[in-house]
Amino acid sequence: MYRRAQICIYYLLCIAAVNLTYTSDLEITTTKSRDCPPECICLSPKQVLCNTGGLEDIPAQNLPESVEELSLTKNNFPVIKGDAFAGLRVLRKLTLDGNNISSIRPFAFRGLNRLRELSIQHTPLPCIEKFSFAALQNISVLLLANNKIRYVEGYSFAGTSNVNVILLSNNPLLTIRSHAFAGLTNVNNLIFPSGIRTIEQDAFDGLQHVGQLKLSYMDLSGLQSYTFRGLSHVHSIYIQESDLGVVQRNAFAGLAHVSRLNVLNNKVDLIERLHLRYENYIEILRFHGNHVLEAPRHARDVILEVETISAVDNHFPCDCQAHNVLESDFARGNSVEFQRRNYCISPFEYNGKPMNVVDFDLVARCHDNVIQDNLGSGVLGVSRFSALLLIVFLFTTNLFR
Repeated sequence: MYRRAQICIYYLLCIAAVNLTYTSDLEITTTKSRDCPPECICLSPKQVLCNTGGLEDIPAQNLPESVEELSLTKNNFPVIKGDAFAGLRVLRKLTLDGNNISSIRPFAFRGLNRLRELSIQHTPLPCIEKFSFAALQNISVLLLANNKIRYVEGYSFAGTSNVNVILLSNNPLLTIRSHAFAGLTNVNNLIFPSGIRTIEQDAFDGLQHVGQLKLSYMDLSGLQSYTFRGLSHVHSIYIQESDLGVVQRNAFAGLAHVSRLNVLNNKVDLIERLHLRYENYIEILRFHGNHVLEAPRHARDVILEVETISAVDNHFPCDCQAHNVLESDFARGNSVEFQRRNYCISPFEYNGKPMNVVDFDLVARCHDNVIQDNLGSGVLGVSRFSALLLIVFLFTTNLFR
């Protein structure tokens, strides 16, 4: 009996040894099939680090398809090609900071449907090319700060939606080109760097459903006509701490469905025309702390058909131009309160003083406005009168021949 028990135990041990050997061989085979590139460290099948490895290309084909977090920082690849990460379909976090990236080709990140965090920072990237970030879905954070981005081309984000934050701060961004954000929808926060000098017409055309759009510390020659055309369904727009130059006619034409339009602490050389119509569907306009060097030429150049207007702590001319401001929609029919809460920028002796220290009944209207009001139709009236005199003169000359 004891002998039989020994034989059984022996056989069981042999079977266990065979199974252990087979399992070890299987693990070795599996591990070999998922070997990392020599420049990388695979902490697990889900987490891979390829940092400071001198990579000149992205080794997507050699990485485990199961990788969810991939870090490729401080390498030497200059280009992110189209479909550069094809096959890594469960990737959730991708870090590409500190690389020598000079170009991101169209649809570079296509197929990464589960990607939630994408960081491309501290690179020499000079611009965002057309379709570079197209077709991304459900990104929580897109970090593009601290690069050398000077302009954003049209349709760079076409088809991308459901993004929490797009951060472009600390870039020498000079120009936002037409249709730069066309096709981008459902963005909670779109934050631009300081120093923007040109926003082209239709720069925000096709950008829809935005939580916060922030434009600050710009140095513009003017806010061009149709700058915001096609931008719709925005909770808050901030235009602040900037030199806006000339606010041209129709700068806000085509902007629609905005809860709060905030124009704060800017320098404005001239307001040519500021019309916010009912069809713009703007709920609140906050026009605070702005320094307006030259007022609109006529009160009707400011028409603000919005639910709520707050215009306080601004500086306006207190010479003959003041009548155009006080009779405009900035004052909303309450000139006394408006004068109490806003200030003079000129003439010099009134600079910085509340507008209500000036007796505007003693300030004459600007000469151009008087002529225009008297003639009813301005230059056109003068032309008609001149033509009438010419006809009378010719008729009289012919009569006495």
